[in-house]
Amino acid sequence: MDNNKAPKPHFNFMWIYLGIALLLGFLVIRSGGPSLLSSSNKEVTYSEFKTYVSKGYASRIVANKRDGSLCMYVSPEHVRDVFPTSSVQPGTEVFVEAEFPSADKLDSFLEQQQEAGNFKGEVSYEQGDDMFRNILWSFGPLVLIIFFWMFMLRGAGGGGGGGGAMGLFNVGKSRAKLVEKDQRAKVTFKDVAGLNEEKEELEEIVDFLKDPVKYTNLGARIPKGVILTGPPGTGKTLLAKAVAGEANVPFFSLSGSDFVEMFVGVGASRVRDLFRQAKEKSPCIIFIDEIDAIGRARGKNAGFSGNDERENTLNQLLTEMDGFQTNTGVIVLAATNRVDILDKALMRAGRFDRQIEVGLPDVKEREEIFDVHLRPLKLDPELDRTFLAKQTPGFSGADIANVCNEAALIAARHNKKYVSREDFLAAIDRIIGGLERKNKIISDEEKRVIAYHEAGHATVSWILENASPLIKVTIIPRGKSLGAAWYLPEERQITTREQMMDELAAMLGGRVSEQINFGEVSTGALNDLERATKMAYAMVAYYGMSEKVGTISYYDSTGQSDMALTKPYSELTAQQIDAEAKNTIAEAYAMAAEVLRSHADGLKELAELLLEREVVFTEDVERIFGKRKKDILRERKEAEQKALAERKAASGDAEEAAGKKEVAPAESRKDEEKISGTAASAVSDGKSSAETPEV
Repeated sequence: MDNNKAPKPHFNFMWIYLGIALLLGFLVIRSGGPSLLSSSNKEVTYSEFKTYVSKGYASRIVANKRDGSLCMYVSPEHVRDVFPTSSVQPGTEVFVEAEFPSADKLDSFLEQQQEAGNFKGEVSYEQGDDMFRNILWSFGPLVLIIFFWMFMLRGAGGGGGGGGAMGLFNVGKSRAKLVEKDQRAKVTFKDVAGLNEEKEELEEIVDFLKDPVKYTNLGARIPKGVILTGPPGTGKTLLAKAVAGEANVPFFSLSGSDFVEMFVGVGASRVRDLFRQAKEKSPCIIFIDEIDAIGRARGKNAGFSGNDERENTLNQLLTEMDGFQTNTGVIVLAATNRVDILDKALMRAGRFDRQIEVGLPDVKEREEIFDVHLRPLKLDPELDRTFLAKQTPGFSGADIANVCNEAALIAARHNKKYVSREDFLAAIDRIIGGLERKNKIISDEEKRVIAYHEAGHATVSWILENASPLIKVTIIPRGKSLGAAWYLPEERQITTREQMMDELAAMLGGRVSEQINFGEVSTGALNDLERATKMAYAMVAYYGMSEKVGTISYYDSTGQSDMALTKPYSELTAQQIDAEAKNTIAEAYAMAAEVLRSHADGLKELAELLLEREVVFTEDVERIFGKRKKDILRERKEAEQKALAERKAASGDAEEAAGKKEVAPAESRKDEEKISGTAASAVSDGKSSAETPEV
C-alpha cells in the first residue's frame, strides 16, 4: 500500500445545505409576488385606483378574484405622479394595491377605460391564494434562520467530524489531531538533547507500548498517565512526541483548551469521544498539552457557578482515566507548568501515576542542546560550544533555540559568511537586555549618574566573594533599562545566607554608588530595589534566615494560599517580617557602602572608563581591581591538583621502571636454573642411578 498517496477528498455536505437555502430564498421571493420584487408600493382605495387608471398611469393590472384584491403596476413615466415623495427613481416599475367590489364591476370599468384609450396594458386574473407561497411565507424565514445558525455553528464549533456532518452535530466530537504511526515524521529520544534522566523514566512507558504482555503476565499494572511538569520551553511537548515515535503507536494530540466550549456538556462529550477513539486505536498515546486549562482544582469558584462546565469536563476526564472502565493500551501524557493548581484527584495514583519534573538544563545539557540547534547553521570553525553553554545559565531549550536563530539573523544583518562567537554574545545580550537604543537622547548629567550606578554594581559584585562573576558592564540603553551589568551566576543547588547577602549587596551597589558620589538618589534603582525586597522577604518568611522570626516558613508549595483572603500568620508576625526584611536590606546596604568607600578610586576609574567607552568587559575590571579572591583560590586549587596529578604520574612511572628492573634479574635467574637443570639431566642420562645428584 502506498502511504504517500494523497487522501481522497471528502465531499462537503455544506454545499448541499447552502444550495437548499438559496433555493428556498428564491422560491420565497418568486412566490411572494410583486411585494418582494418591487422596491416600493402602497395601498389605495378603489376610487383612487380608478383615478390612476383614467389618467393613464396603469401599465398592467393583476387581480385576485377570490380575495378581491388587485395590483396596478404604474408606468415608469408616471412614478412621480403616484409616488411624489418616495425615494423611487423615475423609470422604476412599482405598483399600488387596492380592493375591488366585484369582478363584474372591475371588468366593466376596465373595458370603458380601454375604449377611451386610458388603459392599454394587460389584465390578468388569479383564481385564489398560492398555497405554496403561504407555506413559504409562514415557514421560510424560520428555515432560513435555522440554516444560517447551523452554518455559523459549523465555523465556530465544528470539532472533529471532517466535512461529513454539520458543526451543530459535531460540536461534541473530539478535536484531537490523530497522527498514525505510519504518517508521522518520527521524533525519537535521539532528537531530544539533554534530559537524560527524564528519558530513562519514559523508556518504561515505551517498553510497555511495544510489549505489554511482558508486564501483564507478571500481574503488573501499567501506568495510566504520566504528567510532565516544569518551566516553559524545557521540552515537555517534544518528550511526548519522542515517546510516541519510539513506541511507534498512534498519537492523539490536543490542548486543554480544546475541551472548552460555550455549550453546556460539550467538554465532557469531547472527553468521552476522545477516549472512545483511543480505545479503537490502542495501544496509543493521548497527549494533553496545558492540562491546567481543565485540570484546575475544583471548588475554588463554587460561589460563582453551581454547574461549572470546566468542572464537568474534569469530572469526565477523571472517570475515563479511572472509573469502572479499562483503557487497555491507552496511556495519557500531559504537560503543564502550573502543577501546583491541578486538582488532587487528577494527580493521584491510578490516574497520573508518575510525575516527571522537566527542569532547566545544566551546563552539560545546554551544550548538547546547542549541538542540535547549531547543525543547520554555518559556523565559525573556532566556535566553542562549551563557552556558549557556560554563557547561558538558566536558559531553557526554547531560549537556546532562540539564541541560535538570533545569532544567525545578526550575522546575516552584517553580511557575514558564517556565524561567529561575537554574534552569539550579541544575541544573548539582545534576548536578556533587549534591543540597543543608541539614538536615545540622554543628557550628560544623566549619563554620568548611570555610569556611576553601573560601576557600583560591578565593583561590589567583583569585590564580594559570593556575588556572581561579572561579564560586562554597559551604559548603552537596552529595552527599558538605561544601563546594565551582565553576570554569570553560579549554578548552585543550595544557597547560604552569606551568599544571598552578597547578592543583595551587589543589587544595591548602584543605589549606594549614587548616594556616595552625588549625595542623592534617583529612580534608576527601581528594578534593583524590587528584586532586593523580594529576596529579603523570601529570606525572612520562606527560608527561615531570621533569628527574630525564627526557623519558620510560610511558603505554600501547593498554591492554595493564593486564593486565601487572610495571611497564614498574625499581624504581630507580619510586623516582625517587615522589620526583619528591612534590617536585612539595611545590612546589605551597609556592606555595599563599605566596599565602595574602600575602593573609591577603582570605582571612579571604572565609571570614567564607562563614560569613555560605554562598554567595559571582565578584563578591564580585573585590571582595575585585580583578580577576584574566588578566582585566585580556584586557580590555586587547580594548580595544586595539577601538581598532585603530575607527582602521581611521575611516581607511577618510577614504580613501573623499578618493577621492570626487578623482573629482569628474576627472569635471568630462572633461565640459569633452567640451563643448569638441563645440564644435570644430561649428565644423569650417562650415569647410573646411584650417581645421580640429589635434587
